[in-house]
Amino acid sequence: MLEAAEISFTISEYDRHLSGDGELRDFGREAAEALGLSTDEVFKTLIVVSETGELIVAVLPVSCQMSMKLVAAAASVKKVSMCDPSVAERSSGYVVGGISPLGQRRQLRTMIDESAELFDTVYVSGGRRGLDIGLAPADLIRVLDATVAPITA
Repeated sequence: MLEAAEISFTISEYDRHLSGDGELRDFGREAAEALGLSTDEVFKTLIVVSETGELIVAVLPVSCQMSMKLVAAAASVKKVSMCDPSVAERSSGYVVGGISPLGQRRQLRTMIDESAELFDTVYVSGGRRGLDIGLAPADLIRVLDATVAPITA
């Protein structure tokens, strides 16, 4: 998708660290730590669902909490709630913890937190756990035809 749009990007892979019970801790924080990046420049991809059933992608720093009210306002809908993980996986084609805003099975409306514009490069999941893509925020916004808005609490 990025190559077709002639967008410059980097790919960063890292080893995932499992907790003692075999479960992964916070995927985004783990990515930032493994890549030596700030949790403000590594962005997580969350999928929410509106009251009408529309799936919407929210991309925000791993250091922040998503505001459902602000995402709804940015999307011009009454309210949103977290999408069921299995629905998010089926819709995107990716597994939870590796959901990328890029290259989903079908492109959904996307809201990107305004803080992305503070950085020369932001990092998003590359479509699997342990893989991140770094690119200019303006390129991410353009290729996703995303809305930029305050969406964090």
